[in-house]
Amino acid sequence: MTGHAVRAARMFDGERLVDGGVLVLLDDSRITDVRRGWAQAPEGWPVREYPDGTLLPGLIDAHVHLCADAGPDALGRLAERPDADLDTVVEASLRAHLAAGVTTVRDLGDRRGAVLRWRAREVRDDLPTVVGSGTPITSVGGHCWWMGGEASGVDGIRDAVRLQAAAGADLLKVMASGGVFTPGTDTTRPQFTDQEVAAAVTQAHDLGLPVTAHAHALSAVEQALRVGVDGIEHCTCVTATGAHVPEELADRLATSGVAVCATLGTDPAVITPPEVVEMAARAGLSEAALRAAAATLHRAGVRLVAGSDAGLGPAKPHGILPETLVEYVASGIPATAALAAATSVGAEVCGLGRRKGRVRPGFDADLLVVHGDPTSDMTVLRRPLAVYLAGANPAGTLPERRSSRGLGEDASRR
Repeated sequence: MTGHAVRAARMFDGERLVDGGVLVLLDDSRITDVRRGWAQAPEGWPVREYPDGTLLPGLIDAHVHLCADAGPDALGRLAERPDADLDTVVEASLRAHLAAGVTTVRDLGDRRGAVLRWRAREVRDDLPTVVGSGTPITSVGGHCWWMGGEASGVDGIRDAVRLQAAAGADLLKVMASGGVFTPGTDTTRPQFTDQEVAAAVTQAHDLGLPVTAHAHALSAVEQALRVGVDGIEHCTCVTATGAHVPEELADRLATSGVAVCATLGTDPAVITPPEVVEMAARAGLSEAALRAAAATLHRAGVRLVAGSDAGLGPAKPHGILPETLVEYVASGIPATAALAAATSVGAEVCGLGRRKGRVRPGFDADLLVVHGDPTSDMTVLRRPLAVYLAGANPAGTLPERRSSRGLGEDASRR
């Protein structure tokens, strides 16, 4: 698609809100110009009008599990799924993300490289961009062991890293602590020694790959920071007495520049099964504790990204990222910071900061339009007006009003 434009009442450009009208010119899947105010489009260019809309970069969900279908025990059931079935789940997951305004995802845990293989086979311009870690590296019998990434010892860890790199991983994920949904693992303790995690980081960095660590345990967060990981997932800082992020640790995380993904966001319409609530409670992971942790991290200036853990279960379906941002705001994080976490900051952390996450000339024309102003009411993200992927509008969103002239001069009202 070439030579068309999108006009909205306001724009979040990836960093700040720009009010007073904006016209974005799209050509050959890229943004060619961004004109503020009520500028006219080039002659002959069709304009899609959103008179009370806000235009944003397409959202980036920095923590998803595309292989998981968001059913009960979605991760645990992966061991039984045939590869052909996983391909179907991956594509359905991506369509759900796209319909919610998510145009890029970072997959942080597939089964035996399934997402990486799917990506290598499929050249799809109608689905979100996928950044993938491949199979997470875990201890023997550790969190999500059934995905196929068990390793032990410094040499075993190095081999596991090289295996994921050879499979095409964009980054490495290490399960630094146990997880709530893996029976027999411990969310209060590290799964590896410092030497093992350091070996993973060194080997990955030698191969040009960043490392992010799944870390619930306070001791695992400390370990991950100590050995120089690039990112930390969850960062709930669980101990035997509960979950709490010490302010001194938050300050050190901020100074380090490590990217933290707090994985908030659940479907408010879904009632969490009592057994899941009980498992989380045993780990000290209440909603209040998770929000308090996110607030502490933000106040310290930690580099926060937005990721939902989508696919994990019924309360975390694919496409749930808007709820992550709603919860970030409910935690006390300013709306512009929450939006940046899901756009410009997310793009940088995913290695895509030069082409995604901002409304800027030369960047990919991945765009989201919502009715109203998300910096005043983040819940407007729940109802996208339109989602553009590489300049096209493939997500089945609401029909747009078109004009070849100015705002409100609708030549083809439907």
